[in-house]
Amino acid sequence: MDRAENFSGHVAGHLPASVRCLRSWSTTGEAHVLYWVLKWILIGPWLRVLWRPKVEGLEHIPATGPAILASNHVAFIDSVFLPLIVHRPIRFMAKSEYFTGKGLKGWLSRVFFTTVGCVPVDRAGGRAARAALDAGKKVLEEGKLWGMYPEGTRSPDGQLYRGKTGVARLALESGVPVIPCAMVNFHEVQPPGAKLPRLNKRVQIRIGAPLDFSRYAGMAGDRFVERSVTDEIMYNLMELSGQEYVDVYAAKVKKSDKPGRSPKAESAAA
Repeated sequence: MDRAENFSGHVAGHLPASVRCLRSWSTTGEAHVLYWVLKWILIGPWLRVLWRPKVEGLEHIPATGPAILASNHVAFIDSVFLPLIVHRPIRFMAKSEYFTGKGLKGWLSRVFFTTVGCVPVDRAGGRAARAALDAGKKVLEEGKLWGMYPEGTRSPDGQLYRGKTGVARLALESGVPVIPCAMVNFHEVQPPGAKLPRLNKRVQIRIGAPLDFSRYAGMAGDRFVERSVTDEIMYNLMELSGQEYVDVYAAKVKKSDKPGRSPKAESAAA
């Protein structure tokens, strides 16, 4: 069965973690300045020299106006290189634990995630998914770029897993285009479990044409429509990245500790 035949998704999803927005990056002027200093002077040039990013489709990122950047998620460095190669700042969600650590490590984590434009979220809140979507809508209403990982967590084995429908709900409620961004070989650059990326691999990123879902205007909340929109986004990511698609949520696979095999497949094998 080829990748296209293996791509299917029929279960409505939701944002993976219980989250609650705490504060917005955009209010921190000092962090905004530090972002540009790190990107163009202190860190960005070194990243470009060491990993020589090869980027296709950068022209699909609009010079102005809001858009959702939907990316596959295979390594921690996804959140480093996508903002590096896109000229405009990108806002992401990040769990609040990254902002509340103690000591030098906690301070460095807080500075890093604030500087790269992350919005801290508390995953213990009861209205997590709604609060997270509201945070994304606020960023988009300000005409900015909002980054999302539809899989909800990093791939445990480099394959592409079923997308959760939060990205579809946000796209339909905001009416902005979704731009698929594929991290092509990041599982080789930073394999699962590796703390640091390899230096002998060149990172590759492919950005697809914007996806317009205006044909579904007014249909936010319809779980079948949201599943259809999410599947279209994931199909584009699959085509761009060259990954094998696994029709199960990555979080379930991580819990089963058997990457690439769905619970149904495991039952059949038994």
